[in-house]
Amino acid sequence: MGKRYTDAWSAIVDLLVANGVDTCFGLPGDDLELLRALDRAGVDLVPCRDQRNAMYMATGYALQSGRLAVCALGKGPAVTHAATGLLEARESGAPVLVLAAGVPERRRGGGGFQELDQVAVTAPLVRWAHRVGHPDRVVPSTVTALTRAFGPPPGPVYLEVPDDVRTTEIVFSGPQPTLPEPLVLEPGPVTSGPALAAIRASRRPVVLVGGGMRHRNADGVVERFAERLGAALFTTASGRGAVDEYHRLFCGVAGLYATAPAQELWSSSDLVVSLAGRLEETVVEGGMPWPPVPVVQVNVDPGGLSAEFPGPRVLGDARHAVLGWSRALDEDRTAGHTDAAEVWANAIDVARKVMSLEVEAELARAATLPGIRVAELLAALDATAGEPRVLVQENGLQDMWSYCFPYHAGGGSIVPSEQTPLGFGAAAAIGVKRAAPDHEVTAFIGDGAFLAARADITVAAPAHGGVLYVVLCNGGYGWLDAQRARLGLDAERHPFIRPGAPPPVVDGTDIHCRVLRDKSVLTEEVLAARRACAQGSTAVLMVPVAPDDICPPLRDAEVVPQ
Repeated sequence: MGKRYTDAWSAIVDLLVANGVDTCFGLPGDDLELLRALDRAGVDLVPCRDQRNAMYMATGYALQSGRLAVCALGKGPAVTHAATGLLEARESGAPVLVLAAGVPERRRGGGGFQELDQVAVTAPLVRWAHRVGHPDRVVPSTVTALTRAFGPPPGPVYLEVPDDVRTTEIVFSGPQPTLPEPLVLEPGPVTSGPALAAIRASRRPVVLVGGGMRHRNADGVVERFAERLGAALFTTASGRGAVDEYHRLFCGVAGLYATAPAQELWSSSDLVVSLAGRLEETVVEGGMPWPPVPVVQVNVDPGGLSAEFPGPRVLGDARHAVLGWSRALDEDRTAGHTDAAEVWANAIDVARKVMSLEVEAELARAATLPGIRVAELLAALDATAGEPRVLVQENGLQDMWSYCFPYHAGGGSIVPSEQTPLGFGAAAAIGVKRAAPDHEVTAFIGDGAFLAARADITVAAPAHGGVLYVVLCNGGYGWLDAQRARLGLDAERHPFIRPGAPPPVVDGTDIHCRVLRDKSVLTEEVLAARRACAQGSTAVLMVPVAPDDICPPLRDAEVVPQ
């Protein structure tokens, strides 16, 4: 029953394959034995030029697929360079296993090459960080890492294999350990309590869907709950893609990115039901102040339950809670509130219609302006998109247009967490495409983000193409420039952008690259790019944008929030 492995990487890769892993992202150090082990096992390595991008790719893969992603690193500065990606994976709740090399035990404290207490560096950024101190611990430690990555709650884990351990023969006696078997419970009746009482009493409810509902909304249980409750349906930015954006109750992203009709609807609600989301700053502030109403929170992660809001907090699976509450409402013959429900349903319908009219007005305004405006670009992307599709986003001044419903609707969505690291979407799109090769994958990003991931985009193109990059070019960082202008600082002394600067050029026979300036050929150029992607090429559309092309929620507030 036992197994003998030539080195630690062979043992670890064997466990990964047994648990369904077929892809690894990363940039290993000198320990290329890992590549040999991956090759022998038939696991594909997506090679990276930057450890941050490797982590972003792995995070995108995990978020899109719901499966474990694996990222391989070297030691010392390779680990610190990946720290930003670890932070993003943790905040996004992405199950990522990070495999890193380490200085051998005999060198620790003696000036070993690239020596660093890597566990101390990574521990605050992951669910679990561990250094394997002995060959006998390789297999058990790997199984523990996989278990911790899947959670609940899911998140990144860090496993360090020192040089003296990774090169040692591993002998494991007994059967190969397996991951814990999940106990799938059929949701039963929900006992009456504060949460159900608040839901039953509500006349103008809002359901807010967080990122934790990704891959937990099979069969549209959230939409059916919203229908039964008669609730307006919003998401957090991270929750985007968890629900059907064409649903008649969907009103967009809450908080900072909500348009004026959605803000008005939200402010008149009498209950918020928050499902598997953290009530972070961008959700609860911006142009959309919360009314003083109860907030029913449900989250499987205690750390995701905020103590800042009045109302019941429920520790548990949000999917099970929704199913249980729906059943309780179905069994409650007195919970109709017919008159109030009709008034609220009308208010939701009116808000959605006004938002659609505002989009039409914005597009009409854009048509009178020179150059391609972001609203026109998003409309062209929607009009040319097929199914299934995924939009991968950044979080800069102009690319935040894509957060504002209904300027983009339908399809899946991958967004950065509230940490919003530069370049996340640009690199994550490669991981998303690997996870969903049959999907159209569009990355909607700024030129700063594109430059941060450019090397990896170019390297990935020949073997892992198929991604359409739409790059909004203002020659720098539009968000910072808007802050500069708000404070009246001199643009020449603080040149955060270079208006009129030529967009960055990307070369390669596997890359379809165009600069778009002419409105009249916009749709034609997008269609040509999509055809190139369908044939396996990477397509890059560079679109110069005006500094004043700001999405309505921010523009209408007449201030760029800090």
